[in-house]
Amino acid sequence: METSIATILLTLILGIFGGIGISFLVSIKRKKDAENLANKLILDAKSEAQKIKKEQLEQIEAERIRVKEEAEREIKLKKEEIEANENRLLQRENSLDKRDEMIQKRDLTLDEKEENLLARQKEIQSKEDELDNLLKDEMIKLEKISKFSQEKAREHIMKRTEEEMALEIAEYIKEKETEAKITAHEKAKQLIVEAMERYSEDVATGQTVSTINLPNDEMKGRLIGREGRNIRTIEAVTGVDLIIDDTPETIVISSFDPLRREIAKITIETLIKDGRIHPSRIEEIYDRVCKDMNSKTIELGNNACFKLGISKVDSELVKLIGKLNFRTSYGQNALQHSIEVGELCGLMAAELGENVVLAKRAGLLHDIGKSIDFEIEGSHVDVGLDIAKKYREDEVVLNAIASHHGDVEATSVISYLVSIADTLSAARPGARNDSLDNYIKRLEQLEEIGNSFEGVEKTFAMQAGREVRVMVKPEEVSDQTSYKIAREMKEKIEKEMQYPGTIKIVVIRESRALEEAK
Repeated sequence: METSIATILLTLILGIFGGIGISFLVSIKRKKDAENLANKLILDAKSEAQKIKKEQLEQIEAERIRVKEEAEREIKLKKEEIEANENRLLQRENSLDKRDEMIQKRDLTLDEKEENLLARQKEIQSKEDELDNLLKDEMIKLEKISKFSQEKAREHIMKRTEEEMALEIAEYIKEKETEAKITAHEKAKQLIVEAMERYSEDVATGQTVSTINLPNDEMKGRLIGREGRNIRTIEAVTGVDLIIDDTPETIVISSFDPLRREIAKITIETLIKDGRIHPSRIEEIYDRVCKDMNSKTIELGNNACFKLGISKVDSELVKLIGKLNFRTSYGQNALQHSIEVGELCGLMAAELGENVVLAKRAGLLHDIGKSIDFEIEGSHVDVGLDIAKKYREDEVVLNAIASHHGDVEATSVISYLVSIADTLSAARPGARNDSLDNYIKRLEQLEEIGNSFEGVEKTFAMQAGREVRVMVKPEEVSDQTSYKIAREMKEKIEKEMQYPGTIKIVVIRESRALEEAK
């Protein structure tokens, strides 16, 4: 029993030591295998590194060769370019040298010519001196022979020539003056007629009243309101007079301000369509119409500029142009008048070769002062000039505004065209209203001016004041004096009177010899 235990223990001990030995041997082998694997990996890595290094060196060498070749090509191109530039410079230097030689030769030639000219000039001067001396000697001899000095002889000849030529000179001047007047009149008339033919516009005459048609007579009572409160509110808010009479289904708005009248008309028409007519509603509609009218004013200004082909106009100036639609002059709509003047200016400027756009701009803005002349003191010319300066208009436009009524001298052709077009637009039949009192006063003033000249027998204003016929006494007034009376009368009318268009002055001198046979 004990022997078997000992054997087991010995076997166990030997097994333990054998396992330990085997484990040691296994670990040694694993270590050796690991070292071999590591050495192999190192060798493989070194081999791969050598291979990569070789490839990199080959790439670097190829890149170096490529860069070298490109540098050589660039150097070659630069050398060729430099050689070409040098050749051009050499050619230019050669041409400059040739030019210098030509200039030098020309200078020498000019010097020679100048010397020849100086010599020739001296020769001519000496001959002129000799000739002057000869003329002086001859003049002295002539004075001795004729017993007249040079001054007395000149005076005598001039006086005799003046006496002989006075009549011929007067007739020549009269003939040329008449010819010039006829030619200028025909050309101007042709130019104006062509411009008026090419631009034609319907006559739109503004009035001081507007009429509104009502759907029924019951609406009159609603507009008047209880105890007249509605009509009082309308008149107070709009600033117009509302006339409600016995005319069926019609009311009349009266005001000298076309803008107020138009706002009142739209307000009342809106109230009629709405049906709610009471003071608060009237004020509400009026405020809304005022805002809409502001937009309409801007639209009217833009349309006027677009119609004339004018661009780059300040927005505030466009608004002022639109307000001209609600201003009148003798019943003529100011905006339509300004557009018409602009069109006529453009047509005449095109015929004369002037700046058409600038002429149209000056024509459109010539009465711009009328758009606010109710708000600022001063004539519409001064106000318009200030407005144009404020918005930096061209000097030609400024002069056209200032000179279109003759207050300032016109400095450009366009300014004269604006004045002509303004007169044409105002003088066109039907363009403006004129009261009977003003008409009669103008005729009386024309006849009074004609009768104020000495030798005038009777003066007749004809053709609605566009022609004046002056009958003179033939025994007191000569033909030459009749021309003088016509001219002086023209100047006096231009100085003392304000009138549209032109006035023709005809001085008539008639002699009659009467005998009666018995």
